[in-house]
Amino acid sequence: MRAAGASRLSPRRLVPTLLVVPLVALLLWLGTWQVHRAEEKRLQTAAFESDGLIASVLPAVPVRYLRVRLEGHYVPERQVLLDNMTHAGRVGFRVLTPFRTAGGATVLVDRGWVPLGRSRAELPNVGVEGGPRTLGGRLDEFPRAGIDAPPGTGDGWPRVLNYPSPATLEQVVGSPLYPRLVLLDAGASDGYLRDWRPTGLSYERHLGYAVQWYALAATLAVLFGVVALRKRGVLK
Repeated sequence: MRAAGASRLSPRRLVPTLLVVPLVALLLWLGTWQVHRAEEKRLQTAAFESDGLIASVLPAVPVRYLRVRLEGHYVPERQVLLDNMTHAGRVGFRVLTPFRTAGGATVLVDRGWVPLGRSRAELPNVGVEGGPRTLGGRLDEFPRAGIDAPPGTGDGWPRVLNYPSPATLEQVVGSPLYPRLVLLDAGASDGYLRDWRPTGLSYERHLGYAVQWYALAATLAVLFGVVALRKRGVLK
């Protein structure tokens, strides 16, 4: 005679439970992760839009989107053009110019986007004076490629590179670099098109994905519960 609880432990009922419970837990974890990402994005956006604290030196611990106001001079003979940068559907370059601060550090300043000419053999004129100046901007991360890309072409100046690593940039510039670049203020001189915005998904998009993951978890749990109750004859 079969024990009363044996049917509840039969493989036919146990296997679906072992599949559904971890899946629901995973969906709930994904939803919670998206909620945390939404909060991170909200704080990043607030920092990007803030006109509060302005650092007069490069901080030892970089804070993304922190506003800085630096004294020093450009190193125009070592400029880099980031290739395959798009704006409004057009291909072009982002202009990275080394800036040596009064304290002796070297940081790359993103002076903005310029369109591609008739060919890559005809590079834009991005010359800039190397005299003393004060510039303002926001700290940001170096652009990263979604997939591996060739490092770049040519050995002239400005150097054309395709999503270079920080180590490659240091080798090209010829000196250690601050681990973040500076997005030059839109109103600053000697810049190009600068339509700076926080990168990645928006706060609302992350929340939307969180709702979707939670809804999937709830739907799966309800369906599993209904099927289980029907098999036990509780529901018809």
